[in-house]
Amino acid sequence: MKLSVVIPVYDEVATLDEIVARVRAAPVGEGNTLEMVMVNDCSSDGSGEKLDELAQAPDVRAFHHEVNQGKGAALRTGFANVTGDIVLIQDADLEYDPREYPRLLQPILDGKADVVYGSRFAGGDSHRVLYYWHSVGNRFLTEMSNMFTNLNLTDMETCYKVFTRDVIDRLQLQESRFGIEPEITAKVARMGCRIYEVGISYSGRTYDEGKKIGWKDGVRALYCIVKYNAGR
Repeated sequence: MKLSVVIPVYDEVATLDEIVARVRAAPVGEGNTLEMVMVNDCSSDGSGEKLDELAQAPDVRAFHHEVNQGKGAALRTGFANVTGDIVLIQDADLEYDPREYPRLLQPILDGKADVVYGSRFAGGDSHRVLYYWHSVGNRFLTEMSNMFTNLNLTDMETCYKVFTRDVIDRLQLQESRFGIEPEITAKVARMGCRIYEVGISYSGRTYDEGKKIGWKDGVRALYCIVKYNAGR
């Protein structure tokens, strides 16, 4: 089995060395291999140069957007360039722990799932205590998504989403920013994918530490829930 880890990057130069080291050390199982597909979304802090340096290693591949387009666009670029059997989304900001890859991969390796979500609200080991209204917003958007998709997810907005290669090859995505999360969820539900959810830990960032998502992204996510579930 080869695992492709897609990592969108926007002004994350301070954490790139560490996230690459953590992903590289992830326990993906004896005999299995891993590649990192890292997409620089027109960073202005030196992230692009750092990615080119990291890409000197054979397990890292770097791609660059000349214009900032958003997380969704970075994921589309990453998905178009993966070579693995399983594809996992990893943020570059250290909020999510690659040591939890085994629990994310197991339902697919067991032949039970086509897609796995890592839920911040379904257990896991530890969570940094941060913004109340962010958690309320996440749960609200998840409930709205569930009402349209008829799924019972607890964390639609999670970064950790894992797919078989067949699912990635069939996904036709359009959203360029954070609306990609409800779009993916609507489309894997419509495709009839077997979706599992596993509990994960979470070490969230504050806005001072570089957190980028805001209320406007929540409004767009709500719009995307309706848009991509229309006609179900």
